[in-house]
Amino acid sequence: MSANQTPPSATYDSAFLKACRREPVPHTPVWFMRQAGRSLPEYRKVREGIPMLESCMRPELVTEITLQPVRRHNVDAAIYFSDIVVPLKAIGIDLDIKPGVGPVVERPIRTRADLARLRDLTPEDVSYVTEAIGLLTRELGTTPLIGFAGAPFTLASYLVEGGPSRTYENSKAMMYGDPELWADLLDRLADITAAFLKVQIEAGASAVQLFDSWVGSLAPADYQRSVMPASAKVFEAVAAYGVPRIHFGVGTGELLKLMGEAGADVVGVDWRVPLDEAARRVGPGKALQGNLDPTILFTTPEAVEAKTREVLDAAAGLEGHVFNLGHGVMPSTDPDALTRLVEYVHTQTAR
Repeated sequence: MSANQTPPSATYDSAFLKACRREPVPHTPVWFMRQAGRSLPEYRKVREGIPMLESCMRPELVTEITLQPVRRHNVDAAIYFSDIVVPLKAIGIDLDIKPGVGPVVERPIRTRADLARLRDLTPEDVSYVTEAIGLLTRELGTTPLIGFAGAPFTLASYLVEGGPSRTYENSKAMMYGDPELWADLLDRLADITAAFLKVQIEAGASAVQLFDSWVGSLAPADYQRSVMPASAKVFEAVAAYGVPRIHFGVGTGELLKLMGEAGADVVGVDWRVPLDEAARRVGPGKALQGNLDPTILFTTPEAVEAKTREVLDAAAGLEGHVFNLGHGVMPSTDPDALTRLVEYVHTQTAR
């Protein structure tokens, strides 16, 4: 699909894409972040003995894992199975995803000379993504596929810290102490991220989500000055394709308005801010996604329904609403709880 074509007709009238476009829907669409993953026994079975990054590079395996929650839960959208560090690995950054830790970078990016290691991403670098999405869209039919990427700040924090961090001291030290190097790093990552999203859209993804998982660690003024320009560059780069663009971060209640202004069509909200208040902060012209606390799924079905009802009531006045959790599905979640949740939302919101 080229940038001036309309989105694929098979998924265009889906409840998910209608909600993203703030159009009337037959029911509130549902999907879950990390819906394809460790909560599913069938996922653990097919992934057995296969390292995470390798599993992201096997098109048939990616296809199977992406389809598993669609088959099981009847969700309204699939999300492409991958990891936010895949494009970094694809351009030659020496990193690995260590079980129980997360992405670990062998040689962190700390100096201007290190920027040279971040070369442009080409479609050939991630040919397995194009192949997998081709397989997926044929299987999914009218169910949309969401492509995704890590946002420049979150990728930068992994690269600068060398792995997951609670405090981001090295990232913030660069951001405050060498703002020019920081800006150049994020700009480089914006180009890589945009290229990765373009590959997914051109292969057939019906929407894209930019995960800025760690950006809630920043104050609004720092976000606006030091991060928002790079995120806006990513959203602008894919604007011409006409697919909905979703923006999500954790702990971003103070940043919701700015995250919307960065260029998203849909703003993801974590569980800390009710959706009616989130809508007030974001302002008009955006759909919202969220925002049931993932830990609620560990309680009784009755309690899950009561909390879900609260989310749906808070969303009643929204221009568009995609139901999701306020963060990813936790590994020890009972898959049946997710299946029941989808059915409950569909039943309660049937128009």
